[in-house]
Amino acid sequence: MGACKTASTCSPDEAQGTHVFNILGYSKHRGMGSKHDCYIRSKSFTVGGLDWAIRFYPDGLETQDHISVYLELLSKRTKVRASCDLRLVDQCTGLSSSVHKTGPRLFSFDDSTRFAPQFSELKKRSEIEGEGSVYLRDDRLTIECMVTVMEKPHVADTKPFPKIDVPPSDMTADVGRLLEEKEGFDVTFIVGGETIEAHRFVLAMRSPVLKAELYGPMREARPGQYITIEDMQPAVFKALLHFIYTDSLPRDTDLEGHKDTDMVQLLLVAADKYALERLKLVCQSILCEGLNVDTVAMTLALADQHNCHKLKDACLEFMEISDDMDAVVATQGFKDLKATCPSLIVDALEKRRKFRKA
Repeated sequence: MGACKTASTCSPDEAQGTHVFNILGYSKHRGMGSKHDCYIRSKSFTVGGLDWAIRFYPDGLETQDHISVYLELLSKRTKVRASCDLRLVDQCTGLSSSVHKTGPRLFSFDDSTRFAPQFSELKKRSEIEGEGSVYLRDDRLTIECMVTVMEKPHVADTKPFPKIDVPPSDMTADVGRLLEEKEGFDVTFIVGGETIEAHRFVLAMRSPVLKAELYGPMREARPGQYITIEDMQPAVFKALLHFIYTDSLPRDTDLEGHKDTDMVQLLLVAADKYALERLKLVCQSILCEGLNVDTVAMTLALADQHNCHKLKDACLEFMEISDDMDAVVATQGFKDLKATCPSLIVDALEKRRKFRKA
């Protein structure tokens, strides 16, 4: 079952408002001075539940070459995230153009951040009062200020993430049906006097050895001819074919129940012969789980003969920690191993000696 994936969404909530401040008789307000207290303040307006105002300095603030305009937070003991857009209105078209944008940032009533912008030179006086200026008509200047207050973000409820379930792969089932339905066979094997049919392309796809035999320069048979398999029982070859087609062991055997050890051993030999490495590992795993004092010596010999290094190590480790080595030594498998491959016995006893010392 796949991991559950859910999603939630955070979206900003904001309040927005625009205040229009008309400065009539613009020229008559000149001469106030360029100090901090020489300004005209608009009436307060509310955005996001807070009070704001526009400050206009006709003679500029600290410089007379520019006019100065500020947005001011009026609500006391308040901190809020907000942005603003100060604009001047074209008196001919009624359209406005931005001259300054701030934020989003923190506005705090208790310090200088209650003002925006943070500088005094908003617009050159010559651009407003000069000939051809569109901002000043009939001695009137119009300032717009758009304020956006960032409120607490809205987080939507958790929802399951959209997903489309994909069923497990059924390719092996489809290939397995080729063997069950007995259609399209194009190669025949004679195993222990029994005739067994199969598909060349499936065998070649799964086994490099069979691919060489069926399609290589030294191929054993052409369509319509027979391939004889020596030294293999029909049941083992059928189990081998079942694994080739389905990547699993036959259900009608007790191979995975560890009872038919002889069949697993024969299947391991067949897997080694046809270079079916995964089947070889499956057989090693079954034999490893079934190790006991009666089977360990025989399994060790088999592992050594067919280059099953993991199974060989498992057998040596079993002997190393076994509490009943006398029973192992008494088995026919141990006697055969001692006669055919004494070096393995030496390895096993040496490992056991070191283990006992430790």
